[in-house]
Amino acid sequence: MKTLGIVGLVVAAICVYLSTVALYAFNVSSEITATDDVTTSQTRVRIEVQGIEPNYQVLNTNLTLFPAAALLNPADGTLQQDVTAIVTSGTTPIRRTFSRGITPGTVTVPLTLSGNLEQWPFDSYHTGTISAGLLIGGAPQPIKLEQTQIVGNIPGWSVDVKKTGQHHALAMESLTLHRSEATIALSAVVVAVLLVIATLGMVVAIQTLRGKRKFQPPMTTWYAAMLFAVVPLRNALPGSPPFGSWIDIVIVLWVIASLVIAMLIYIVCWWRHLRLDPPAPAPKPAQPAQL
Repeated sequence: MKTLGIVGLVVAAICVYLSTVALYAFNVSSEITATDDVTTSQTRVRIEVQGIEPNYQVLNTNLTLFPAAALLNPADGTLQQDVTAIVTSGTTPIRRTFSRGITPGTVTVPLTLSGNLEQWPFDSYHTGTISAGLLIGGAPQPIKLEQTQIVGNIPGWSVDVKKTGQHHALAMESLTLHRSEATIALSAVVVAVLLVIATLGMVVAIQTLRGKRKFQPPMTTWYAAMLFAVVPLRNALPGSPPFGSWIDIVIVLWVIASLVIAMLIYIVCWWRHLRLDPPAPAPKPAQPAQL
């Protein structure tokens, strides 16, 4: 029976390992691909998703301008007029100007998100409606863009694109971001490691207190090492959830408390098992020899 139990634990560990590797390999992130037909005869912009900052509710993107041939100087490929890209995501529009005489390129555009970071790792974020337009030269109103692309991917995140209709300046889309299944599985593994550490510490301390196992003085340093390993393990959680989130209240706090209690129990065992030996009785005085 003992052999079967060991084999079962080994098989379970291998299954968990293979499952996490498979999740990472097949679902580490989702990539947004452009669905619009691309032509070079019209001005278009491409918004490429780069990264997310959940703590600041910001989605970092790069905006690239692909001007029509009529806007470019045929001699050197520079702009013949100022071109201003206007991007909104449910808040104040963000303007990025490509000045006349420069080669159009890529600029950073942070988009505002709304989400629920406190629900890590099941948090999700929404961009709201993303719309954009172009001001060319001194035009009073943005012109309609026939082609716009939202592309890119964020490692460890799944990104869903939803088209929300047409706008006078651009076809509108919204993005929804949530952590991938691989990220959630990795978080579960780290949480399981924290729980195993606390359980082992309590089992060893209680069994020693009951006299089922002998007291070993070097084990006190083992408790200290496990206690100081909790914070690095907590910081290793994907996405580094903010301090004070539910994972700290429900898991981390009680793991630390369990290890401290187990250490106190083991110190009680040290107090009980390593008492000072009582002083040796004084030797009895020698009896005088009888004649």
